[in-house]
Amino acid sequence: MNELTLVQITDTHLRAAGENVLDTVDTHAALLQVLDKLCTGGRRIDALILSGDLTDDGSPEGYRRLRAAVEPAAAELDAQVLYVMGNHDERSAFGVELLGHDPGTVDIGQPHDQVMDVGGLRVIGLDSTTPRRHDGRLEHEQLAWLRTQLREPAPRGTLLVLHHPPLPSAIPAAEFLKLQDAELLAEVISGTDVRMILCGHNHMTAASVLAGVPVWVGPALAYRIDAMAPVGHQLGVVGSGFTRLDVLDSAIIATAVETTPTTALYDKADTEVQERLSALAAEAG
Repeated sequence: MNELTLVQITDTHLRAAGENVLDTVDTHAALLQVLDKLCTGGRRIDALILSGDLTDDGSPEGYRRLRAAVEPAAAELDAQVLYVMGNHDERSAFGVELLGHDPGTVDIGQPHDQVMDVGGLRVIGLDSTTPRRHDGRLEHEQLAWLRTQLREPAPRGTLLVLHHPPLPSAIPAAEFLKLQDAELLAEVISGTDVRMILCGHNHMTAASVLAGVPVWVGPALAYRIDAMAPVGHQLGVVGSGFTRLDVLDSAIIATAVETTPTTALYDKADTEVQERLSALAAEAG
Protein backbone atom coordinates (compact mmCIF):
# COMPACT_ATOMS: atom_id res chain seq x y z
CA MET A 1 0.00 0.00 0.00
CA ASN A 2 1.06 3.58 -0.56
CA GLU A 3 2.32 5.53 2.40
CA LEU A 4 -0.04 8.13 3.87
CA THR A 5 0.78 11.46 5.47
CA LEU A 6 -1.71 13.17 7.75
CA VAL A 7 -1.34 16.41 9.69
CA GLN A 8 -2.80 17.05 13.14
CA ILE A 9 -3.46 20.69 14.02
CA THR A 10 -4.81 21.06 17.53
CA ASP A 11 -5.88 23.81 19.90
CA THR A 12 -6.10 26.56 17.29
CA HIS A 13 -8.22 28.72 19.66
CA LEU A 14 -9.44 31.07 16.94
CA ARG A 15 -11.36 34.20 17.89
CA ALA A 16 -13.18 36.92 15.97
CA ALA A 17 -11.15 39.20 13.73
CA GLY A 18 -8.97 41.60 15.72
CA GLU A 19 -9.09 39.50 18.91
CA ASN A 20 -5.97 37.77 20.22
CA VAL A 21 -5.74 34.90 22.72
CA LEU A 22 -4.47 36.05 26.13
CA ASP A 23 -4.30 39.52 24.56
CA THR A 24 -1.08 38.46 22.84
CA VAL A 25 -1.34 35.52 20.46
CA ASP A 26 -2.71 36.01 16.95
CA THR A 27 -3.90 32.44 16.47
CA HIS A 28 -5.37 33.19 13.04
CA ALA A 29 -1.93 34.26 11.80
CA ALA A 30 -0.40 31.15 13.36
CA LEU A 31 -2.90 28.94 11.54
CA LEU A 32 -2.26 30.67 8.21
CA GLN A 33 1.47 30.17 8.73
CA VAL A 34 1.02 26.41 9.20
CA LEU A 35 -1.29 26.06 6.22
CA ASP A 36 1.11 28.03 4.02
CA LYS A 37 3.95 25.75 5.11
CA LEU A 38 1.90 22.71 4.13
CA CYS A 39 0.77 24.13 0.79
CA THR A 40 4.20 25.33 -0.31
CA GLY A 41 6.24 22.38 0.95
CA GLY A 42 5.56 20.17 -2.05
CA ARG A 43 4.66 17.20 0.14
CA ARG A 44 1.49 15.16 -0.33
CA ILE A 45 -0.90 15.56 2.60
CA ASP A 46 -3.76 13.07 2.65
CA ALA A 47 -5.76 14.53 5.53
CA LEU A 48 -5.89 17.43 7.96
CA ILE A 49 -7.11 16.52 11.44
CA LEU A 50 -8.15 19.39 13.69
CA SER A 51 -8.46 17.88 17.13
CA GLY A 52 -10.40 20.32 19.26
CA ASP A 53 -10.46 23.77 20.84
CA LEU A 54 -10.81 25.02 17.30
CA THR A 55 -12.22 28.31 18.60
CA ASP A 56 -11.39 29.96 21.90
CA ASP A 57 -14.95 30.97 22.72
CA GLY A 58 -17.26 28.83 20.56
CA SER A 59 -18.31 31.82 18.45
CA PRO A 60 -19.73 31.32 14.95
CA GLU A 61 -17.30 33.93 13.60
CA GLY A 62 -14.37 31.96 14.97
CA TYR A 63 -15.54 28.84 13.12
CA ARG A 64 -16.10 30.81 9.92
CA ARG A 65 -12.56 32.19 10.07
CA LEU A 66 -11.23 28.68 10.69
CA ARG A 67 -13.14 27.15 7.80
CA ALA A 68 -12.21 30.02 5.46
CA ALA A 69 -8.54 29.31 6.19
CA VAL A 70 -8.56 25.50 6.30
CA GLU A 71 -10.79 24.44 3.44
CA PRO A 72 -9.08 26.30 0.58
CA ALA A 73 -5.75 24.89 1.80
CA ALA A 74 -7.24 21.39 1.99
CA ALA A 75 -8.59 21.76 -1.54
CA GLU A 76 -5.17 22.87 -2.79
CA LEU A 77 -3.59 19.87 -1.07
CA ASP A 78 -6.40 17.52 -2.15
CA ALA A 79 -6.63 16.55 1.52
CA GLN A 80 -9.63 15.42 3.53
CA VAL A 81 -10.54 17.36 6.68
CA LEU A 82 -11.79 16.09 10.04
CA TYR A 83 -13.00 18.56 12.68
CA VAL A 84 -13.18 17.25 16.26
CA MET A 85 -14.75 19.01 19.26
CA GLY A 86 -12.77 20.39 22.21
CA ASN A 87 -13.89 21.84 25.53
CA HIS A 88 -13.65 25.44 24.22
CA ASP A 89 -15.93 24.55 21.31
CA GLU A 90 -19.71 24.92 21.27
CA ARG A 91 -21.76 22.12 19.74
CA SER A 92 -24.42 24.19 17.99
CA ALA A 93 -22.05 26.61 16.24
CA PHE A 94 -19.60 23.77 15.54
CA GLY A 95 -22.31 21.68 13.91
CA VAL A 96 -23.67 24.54 11.79
CA GLU A 97 -20.43 26.22 10.74
CA LEU A 98 -18.10 23.21 10.34
CA LEU A 99 -20.35 20.20 9.74
CA GLY A 100 -23.02 21.90 7.64
CA HIS A 101 -26.00 21.20 9.90
CA ASP A 102 -29.08 23.38 9.55
CA PRO A 103 -29.41 26.13 12.19
CA GLY A 104 -31.69 25.11 15.01
CA THR A 105 -31.30 21.38 14.34
CA VAL A 106 -28.23 20.69 16.51
CA ASP A 107 -28.97 18.95 19.80
CA ILE A 108 -26.25 20.10 22.22
CA GLY A 109 -26.77 16.89 24.15
CA GLN A 110 -25.76 14.85 21.09
CA PRO A 111 -21.98 14.49 20.55
CA HIS A 112 -20.40 15.06 17.15
CA ASP A 113 -18.80 11.63 16.53
CA GLN A 114 -17.55 10.96 13.00
CA VAL A 115 -15.82 8.37 10.81
CA MET A 116 -13.59 9.15 7.83
CA ASP A 117 -11.71 6.81 5.48
CA VAL A 118 -8.26 7.95 4.35
CA GLY A 119 -6.80 5.50 1.87
CA GLY A 120 -7.96 2.51 3.89
CA LEU A 121 -7.08 4.04 7.27
CA ARG A 122 -10.22 4.47 9.36
CA VAL A 123 -10.12 7.74 11.28
CA ILE A 124 -12.70 8.02 14.06
CA GLY A 125 -13.28 11.39 15.71
CA LEU A 126 -14.88 11.17 19.16
CA ASP A 127 -16.49 14.14 20.87
CA SER A 128 -15.11 13.86 24.42
CA THR A 129 -16.73 17.11 25.58
CA THR A 130 -19.56 17.84 27.96
CA PRO A 131 -21.19 21.29 27.68
CA ARG A 132 -19.80 23.73 30.27
CA ARG A 133 -17.14 21.28 31.52
CA HIS A 134 -13.43 21.31 30.71
CA ASP A 135 -12.52 17.75 31.63
CA GLY A 136 -13.42 14.95 29.23
CA ARG A 137 -15.74 11.99 29.21
CA LEU A 138 -17.26 9.53 26.76
CA GLU A 139 -20.86 8.53 27.33
CA HIS A 140 -21.86 4.86 27.41
CA GLU A 141 -23.75 5.34 24.14
CA GLN A 142 -20.57 6.65 22.51
CA LEU A 143 -18.53 3.70 23.73
CA ALA A 144 -21.19 1.29 22.43
CA TRP A 145 -21.12 3.10 19.06
CA LEU A 146 -17.32 2.89 18.98
CA ARG A 147 -17.42 -0.81 19.79
CA THR A 148 -19.74 -1.34 16.82
CA GLN A 149 -17.46 0.66 14.51
CA LEU A 150 -14.44 -1.40 15.55
CA ARG A 151 -16.16 -4.75 15.12
CA GLU A 152 -14.83 -5.07 11.57
CA PRO A 153 -11.15 -4.21 11.03
CA ALA A 154 -10.27 -1.55 8.48
CA PRO A 155 -7.73 -2.32 5.71
CA ARG A 156 -5.06 -0.15 7.36
CA GLY A 157 -6.38 -0.11 10.90
CA THR A 158 -7.91 2.72 12.89
CA LEU A 159 -6.67 6.09 14.11
CA LEU A 160 -8.76 7.30 17.05
CA VAL A 161 -8.97 11.07 17.61
CA LEU A 162 -10.33 12.78 20.72
CA HIS A 163 -9.47 16.06 22.38
CA HIS A 164 -8.90 14.93 25.97
CA PRO A 165 -5.92 12.61 26.60
CA PRO A 166 -6.98 9.33 28.25
CA LEU A 167 -3.89 9.47 30.45
CA PRO A 168 -2.93 10.25 34.04
CA SER A 169 -0.53 13.14 34.56
CA ALA A 170 1.89 14.31 37.24
CA ILE A 171 1.01 17.89 36.23
CA PRO A 172 -2.00 19.00 38.33
CA ALA A 173 -3.91 20.89 35.62
CA ALA A 174 -3.50 18.08 33.07
CA GLU A 175 -4.59 15.52 35.66
CA PHE A 176 -7.69 17.53 36.49
CA LEU A 177 -8.63 18.09 32.82
CA LYS A 178 -7.96 14.60 31.40
CA LEU A 179 -10.49 12.13 30.01
CA GLN A 180 -12.36 10.65 32.95
CA ASP A 181 -12.89 6.88 33.26
CA ALA A 182 -10.26 6.14 30.62
CA GLU A 183 -10.40 2.48 31.59
CA LEU A 184 -13.78 2.24 29.83
CA LEU A 185 -12.20 3.37 26.56
CA ALA A 186 -9.30 0.98 27.16
CA GLU A 187 -11.74 -1.90 27.45
CA VAL A 188 -13.40 -1.01 24.14
CA ILE A 189 -10.19 -0.68 22.10
CA SER A 190 -8.32 -3.61 23.61
CA GLY A 191 -7.68 -6.24 20.94
CA THR A 192 -9.06 -4.09 18.12
CA ASP A 193 -7.32 -2.57 15.09
CA VAL A 194 -6.79 0.84 16.77
CA ARG A 195 -3.19 1.74 15.95
CA MET A 196 -2.90 5.11 17.68
CA ILE A 197 -4.93 7.54 19.78
CA LEU A 198 -4.45 11.18 18.80
CA CYS A 199 -5.21 13.96 21.30
CA GLY A 200 -4.63 17.62 22.08
CA HIS A 201 -5.89 19.73 25.00
CA ASN A 202 -2.80 19.82 27.24
CA HIS A 203 -0.70 22.31 25.22
CA MET A 204 2.21 19.99 26.03
CA THR A 205 3.55 17.40 23.59
CA ALA A 206 3.54 13.96 25.20
CA ALA A 207 3.28 10.23 24.50
CA SER A 208 2.15 7.15 26.40
CA VAL A 209 -0.01 4.04 25.90
CA LEU A 210 -3.54 2.92 26.70
CA ALA A 211 -4.42 -0.78 26.47
CA GLY A 212 -1.17 -1.27 24.55
CA VAL A 213 -2.13 1.41 22.00
CA PRO A 214 0.20 4.41 21.54
CA VAL A 215 -1.27 7.74 22.67
CA TRP A 216 0.07 10.97 21.15
CA VAL A 217 -0.72 14.39 22.60
CA GLY A 218 0.14 16.83 19.82
CA PRO A 219 1.68 20.28 20.21
CA ALA A 220 -0.84 23.11 20.40
CA LEU A 221 -0.96 25.76 17.73
CA ALA A 222 -1.97 28.61 20.07
CA TYR A 223 0.64 28.49 22.86
CA ARG A 224 2.49 26.10 25.15
CA ILE A 225 2.34 25.23 28.82
CA ASP A 226 5.79 24.69 30.31
CA ALA A 227 5.95 21.09 31.54
CA MET A 228 8.93 21.98 33.78
CA ALA A 229 7.59 25.17 35.32
CA PRO A 230 8.68 25.91 38.90
CA VAL A 231 6.86 23.83 41.50
CA GLY A 232 3.50 25.34 42.32
CA HIS A 233 3.26 27.31 39.07
CA GLN A 234 1.58 26.87 35.69
CA LEU A 235 3.50 28.79 33.06
CA GLY A 236 2.07 29.57 29.62
CA VAL A 237 4.69 30.47 27.04
CA VAL A 238 4.90 31.47 23.39
CA GLY A 239 5.21 28.43 21.15
CA SER A 240 3.41 26.82 18.25
CA GLY A 241 3.49 23.57 16.32
CA PHE A 242 1.63 20.73 14.65
CA THR A 243 2.07 16.99 14.14
CA ARG A 244 3.10 15.10 11.03
CA LEU A 245 1.73 11.54 10.95
CA ASP A 246 3.26 9.03 8.54
CA VAL A 247 1.30 5.81 8.06
CA LEU A 248 3.65 3.07 6.93
CA ASP A 249 2.91 -0.61 6.39
CA SER A 250 3.68 -1.58 9.98
CA ALA A 251 3.67 1.67 11.94
CA ILE A 252 2.27 5.14 12.43
CA ILE A 253 5.01 7.67 13.16
CA ALA A 254 4.08 10.90 14.95
CA THR A 255 6.54 13.79 14.62
CA ALA A 256 6.14 17.17 16.30
CA VAL A 257 6.85 20.04 13.91
CA GLU A 258 7.99 23.39 15.31
CA THR A 259 6.50 26.53 13.77
CA THR A 260 7.78 29.08 16.26
CA PRO A 261 10.36 31.21 14.38
CA THR A 262 13.78 29.55 14.43
CA THR A 263 17.25 30.15 13.03
CA ALA A 264 18.25 27.60 10.38
CA LEU A 265 21.63 25.94 10.97
CA TYR A 266 21.75 24.28 7.56
CA ASP A 267 19.58 23.61 4.52
CA LYS A 268 20.86 20.72 2.40
CA ALA A 269 19.35 18.52 -0.28
CA ASP A 270 18.19 15.08 0.86
CA THR A 271 20.56 13.47 -1.63
CA GLU A 272 23.55 15.30 -0.17
CA VAL A 273 22.69 14.16 3.36
CA GLN A 274 22.07 10.58 2.25
CA GLU A 275 25.37 10.47 0.34
CA ARG A 276 27.23 11.75 3.40
CA LEU A 277 25.58 9.16 5.66
CA SER A 278 26.40 6.41 3.15
CA ALA A 279 30.02 7.57 3.06
CA LEU A 280 30.22 7.50 6.87
CA ALA A 281 28.73 3.99 6.92
CA ALA A 282 31.28 2.84 4.33
CA GLU A 283 34.12 4.32 6.37
CA ALA A 284 32.90 2.47 9.45
CA GLY A 285 32.84 -0.79 7.50
